[in-house]
Amino acid sequence: MRVLLIGANGYLGRFVADRLLADPAVQLTALGRGDDADVRFDLASGSPGALTRFLDAVHPGVVINCAGATRGGARELTRHNTVAVATVCEALRRSGCGARLVQIGCGAEYGPSQPGSSTAEDAVPRPGGPYGVSKLAATELVLGSGLDAVVLRVFSPAGPGTPAGSPLGRLAEAMRRAMQSGDGELKLTGLGAQRDFVDVRDVARAVHAASLSAAQGVINIGSGRAVRLRDAAAVLARVAGYGGALHELDGPPAPLRATIGHPRGDSDHTAHGAHGTHGVHAAAPVAYPDGCGSWQQADVRTARDRLGWRPRINLEESLGDIWMEAACRI
Repeated sequence: MRVLLIGANGYLGRFVADRLLADPAVQLTALGRGDDADVRFDLASGSPGALTRFLDAVHPGVVINCAGATRGGARELTRHNTVAVATVCEALRRSGCGARLVQIGCGAEYGPSQPGSSTAEDAVPRPGGPYGVSKLAATELVLGSGLDAVVLRVFSPAGPGTPAGSPLGRLAEAMRRAMQSGDGELKLTGLGAQRDFVDVRDVARAVHAASLSAAQGVINIGSGRAVRLRDAAAVLARVAGYGGALHELDGPPAPLRATIGHPRGDSDHTAHGAHGTHGVHAAAPVAYPDGCGSWQQADVRTARDRLGWRPRINLEESLGDIWMEAACRI
């Protein structure tokens, strides 16, 4: 099976590539903007015609699109998440390859949901921010394209490779700094949000399964269980061996608190930390800039029924891998 993977160097794309390369039946070609891609092509600025010519030459049976942007202004998000997908859809319509499209969507397309509820694929999407809007627009383009296509709405990916600028990445960085400086107390705010974390390796398994299936439409990919950020912080402290106290602070962050998870206006996902006074490490909210409010939990029955997929890796293992990478950071 010839597979064209777009965005192989991204957070999800790297694990999808590893999963596909482990399948001896797959002949993989990577397309992207980096020098290490098999073919260099920028979806946000490249023409559908140029991509069509490449598709006709390679003739893949499956196209997997893991490319996109998670941060930036509305214009940048639209270019990388919506215009890019329009280019892929148009090129596939023009091409004679007849490839199946596996598009990576996200849980942010749904927007806020009722606490305690599980969001199924038939829920009316109401994204609460420009990122979710740009991804929802891409999903609608795929669903209306007439192609053999499936959209995997991935909820909150975690595990190895988690960006340092993500909420869990910044939480691990704050803990590393506290341990490095011998702080016996870690003060955090904004840990009340609950998210459905799914390991990135399980996401890669789902993408592989979707590429082999005949399923179409939208399929949720998550753990099916919402976890409060303060609980994730406690697990992270345990796997890290942090013996200090975790204190959650209510109210707005003070000026001395570090920024954990606050969205920067660009693609730089580097974590930044700061130390409070008197040996206490203080940190700002582990905020989720996804516009999904305080609660999100996926209904994953469709993935089970149509892809034969279930998550295998628990959150403790995912957090352990996040911590290992943070601990090795100089």
